[in-house]
Amino acid sequence: MTPRILALAVLTLLASCGEAPVPPQAPADISDLAREYLFLELSMGRHDEGHVDAYFGPADIKTGADDAALSLDDIRAASMRLAESLLAFDSGGDEALQSRIAGLLARLQALDTRIAINKGELLSFDEESIRLFGTRAPDYDAAHFEEILAEIDDLLPGTGPLGAKVEAFNEAFVIPTEKLPAVFDAAIAECRKRTLEHIELPAGESFTIEYVNDKPWSGYNWYQGNSVSLIQINTDLPIYIRRAVDLGCHEGYPGHHTFNALLERNLVNDANWIEFSLYPLFSPQSVIAEGSGNYGIKLAFPGDDRIEFEKQVLFPLAGLDAEEAERYYQLADLLAKLNYSGNEAARDYLNGDITREQAIDWMKTYSLSSEERAEQRTRFFDTYRSYVINYNHGMDMVADYIERDGADVTERWSRFESMLSSPMLPSDLE
Repeated sequence: MTPRILALAVLTLLASCGEAPVPPQAPADISDLAREYLFLELSMGRHDEGHVDAYFGPADIKTGADDAALSLDDIRAASMRLAESLLAFDSGGDEALQSRIAGLLARLQALDTRIAINKGELLSFDEESIRLFGTRAPDYDAAHFEEILAEIDDLLPGTGPLGAKVEAFNEAFVIPTEKLPAVFDAAIAECRKRTLEHIELPAGESFTIEYVNDKPWSGYNWYQGNSVSLIQINTDLPIYIRRAVDLGCHEGYPGHHTFNALLERNLVNDANWIEFSLYPLFSPQSVIAEGSGNYGIKLAFPGDDRIEFEKQVLFPLAGLDAEEAERYYQLADLLAKLNYSGNEAARDYLNGDITREQAIDWMKTYSLSSEERAEQRTRFFDTYRSYVINYNHGMDMVADYIERDGADVTERWSRFESMLSSPMLPSDLE
């Protein structure tokens, strides 16, 4: 069925019977349902600018969605009928087909949830994250973070507010703006080299890097299809030397760029699972995308590899003194343990239990964020809501899966590549 015919059928059904369920008609092939799914996601993208993170599928489906201009209610009704068709589809006991159907149903649940959010029908933070991402992050109280704060206070010299001490210490590790390209180019090149030692990427894969401003995030990968990415780095706030490898791995290798390139090659091109030509940002796929992006840092730079590389290569390129590097990395590791404090701020803020100002104060206290970084973080909450859980909770889920049963380095890379090349859901990581 072409997108235009599908759109007319949807509109005709809506006009004749409102939003009442319509008995599904068995399609000739699961690909028919996958095309309908893409049509609905692209239709949603017209209402929600950030909904479709990447699309490199058939142009006619995109054209059909633009021409049809379905309303949110239209999309919701059509999504319900598509879910019914998927539930009625006979898999014949084919496990791969069952997995494909389960993935499409999970994506439709996320789509329906985003429709509700866009219509002002808000859920609690945890319920929203379960419906969008198939999981919820654990809760931590202030006492959990206070223990970590005490360790940080002991690590750093001087007196005064701990946040001010951290900011003053970290100032010595800011990459000068004019040196950002050289430092990031070297970091990404090393991330790529280490990834290629374990994963064969599609021929001709590449990326372009841009430096941007006025964004609620620090870095972003815009996948273009054909194994090509645009990586953007936000320079609104000072960028510390560790962020070069962080973003190089997370946005590039073996993170988002690698993930998208493998999905395109293995699922879209080889298996013809056309639904993976679209990445719906608010979907279970993001748990694995963000979790693997963050875990990929540790995978590519195990043990002391990262510290040695940064001290020997990145510090000189940035013109920074490495004398206090060891303490800097100890501090960074402790600060990483505070990551879940951002989830707590988002949970309470989005649930309406605290104000924006209280959320900022919480992050200044328990994330040790500066005023500017805490404000930027609340902008992220406003835009992406419960998406924040995918970075830390997602990474923990991926780490538990990859390192299960004491897997050695070779096995970890093998599991990692398999995870990035398959239609796994968060429940498959458990």
